[in-house]
Amino acid sequence: MSNATAANAPSSGTPLLQIRNLEVGFRTQRGVVPAVRGIDITLQQGETLAIVGESGSGKSTTAQSIIDLLPGTGKVTGGEILFDGVDLTKLSPSAIQSIRGRLIGYVPQDPMSNLNPVLKIGFQVEEAIKANNLAQGKAARERTIEVLQEAGLADADQRLKQYPHQFSGGMRQRVLIGIGLSARPKLLIADEPTSALDVTVQRQILDHLGTLTAEYGTSVLYITHDLGLAAERADQLVVMYKGKIVESGPSVEILQNPQHPYTQRLIAAAPSLASKRIEATRVTGHEPDEIFSAGSDDLTLIERAESREREDTREDFISVKNVSKLYKVRQSSFKSIDLLAVNDVSFDVKKGTTTAIVGESGSGKSTMAKLILQLEAPTSGSVSFDGRDVGSLRGRDVLAFRRRVQPVFQDPYGSLDPQYSVGNTIAEPLKVHGIGTAKERNARVLELLDQVSLPSATRHRYPSELSGGQRQRIAIARALALKPDVLVLDEAVSALDVLVQGQILNLLTELQAELSLTYLFITHDLAVVRLVADNVCVMQKGRIVEAATTDEVFEQPAQQYTRDLLAAIPGAGIELAS
Repeated sequence: MSNATAANAPSSGTPLLQIRNLEVGFRTQRGVVPAVRGIDITLQQGETLAIVGESGSGKSTTAQSIIDLLPGTGKVTGGEILFDGVDLTKLSPSAIQSIRGRLIGYVPQDPMSNLNPVLKIGFQVEEAIKANNLAQGKAARERTIEVLQEAGLADADQRLKQYPHQFSGGMRQRVLIGIGLSARPKLLIADEPTSALDVTVQRQILDHLGTLTAEYGTSVLYITHDLGLAAERADQLVVMYKGKIVESGPSVEILQNPQHPYTQRLIAAAPSLASKRIEATRVTGHEPDEIFSAGSDDLTLIERAESREREDTREDFISVKNVSKLYKVRQSSFKSIDLLAVNDVSFDVKKGTTTAIVGESGSGKSTMAKLILQLEAPTSGSVSFDGRDVGSLRGRDVLAFRRRVQPVFQDPYGSLDPQYSVGNTIAEPLKVHGIGTAKERNARVLELLDQVSLPSATRHRYPSELSGGQRQRIAIARALALKPDVLVLDEAVSALDVLVQGQILNLLTELQAELSLTYLFITHDLAVVRLVADNVCVMQKGRIVEAATTDEVFEQPAQQYTRDLLAAIPGAGIELAS
């Protein structure tokens, strides 16, 4: 089918996308394993639909099957995918290729693995524009700049000359969004399009997608685990579980009155919605309804957050005084410019509490974490831990400090050695610090696996054999191996779906109570902060613009920047049923 055929197919009264009894399977040595089992979805022209569910529910597989991008041995084994009345499953590869990108845009989830690291950003965007016959030559370069500007990238004409590694995660995601929208497609499939973005940038991108839907009649199919985002941005909601649709209908209606037990679990676990329930509970004085009871992680976190507020204050454990960090950033022609990543920052963290540092990408929060971990030295100022200046530590004192302060990074797959088994990964810090015999270290590994609620058999597996949530639990277990006093968690739950996210947050609060841990929580997700933090420091352009208790920041924010961050939380404007 040619482009013209698809574009001119009859659309009057016909849904833009209609999936009927779709079956998708993956061929293995044991036969075909079903991933999507007989689902039906209808999307009208100009409408926005979101598919939500946990990892492995089949939502991304459904999206990839529409444009014939199923990985590995994946194959549509039954059903129909009608786009403007034409069954895409019956088209030749060349016909699908003429539709993909031009009529159906696609924004994949992981920007780093979907951008070529050895090619400049401009070349990759321009390549997509030329492949879709949108423009050639000088016009293609001009269109490339326009595409990146539409996706929210400032100074796009200069950014064209840079490589993916020179972009932040959020900037890389914007590039993919720009490529997906470059042809003004009739349908845009967005697979977790904003998972790597902070809330304000997320809102800008989603507002831009909303503008396209209104102005150009572009339909949007979201794949997301964020129920707040889905309900706020989508007209219709489809909830998937184990390859099947368990509930579908108007998004706000499902959010306010979920019928299926699985949908109720998803809503109970969503931090953005939990944050609203805390607010509603304090305003009305009513407890959360029965959907969120029966031992849900969400209700447990709310109760713990309130109990922490009643505890007596303790002594300062970490003290940051007037810390600044200046980088020399190399430019062309051997020149460099000064970048002040952290600018005169001061705050204290009390023992046994959780302090969150929040802000947009580039605000300096991750740099602050590196300074506290002594992975980098401050240009000026001091960081004290348990009464000692970290910068003055030498030799054995540095090793002792690292034993007491441990990091948990954002990407568990990137921070775990793929050639190490889980057991060896957890035992490695014990070996480095010369703790215990082989038998004692093995016993400690089993104890840690139990602490993070993983079976003992997991120690024989490798990171590639684990889910994202399991890998993050392993990263936490490794950080706990040396029995530290402080965990520095840098975006530790941002890459996880809501159910796993709730489990990890619940695990962290349990461990804090059990082991008297002190947490420094680096995140752009203010909804998560509401559930786990005692105090919040809001950073903007390297400075702390607001520092207060969590309740004060959420209920009486002093700065407009903080109010903007709070307003940008997905689902913040949705009224929950009482």
